[in-house]
Amino acid sequence: MNTTEKLHGVFTRAFEIPVEAVNDQLEYQGIAEWDSMSHLVLVEELESTYNISIEMEDILDMGSVKKIKEVLKKHGFEIN
Repeated sequence: MNTTEKLHGVFTRAFEIPVEAVNDQLEYQGIAEWDSMSHLVLVEELESTYNISIEMEDILDMGSVKKIKEVLKKHGFEIN
């Protein structure tokens, strides 16, 4: 599994959406499944999958797949 597939898997588990629905243009509240409650599930999935702790400032800033990739990069994970 490559890094992009791993990240897409996080989204599919958190939001219960097909992997085909995950792309760099996906944004917070851009789909019905990504609301404030599921955002917390996403954070939990990210922390569990990547074995990291995400700071509150980053949690609030993670409003898109692109932003999440930036947060993961800060933790040493380069997502292509």
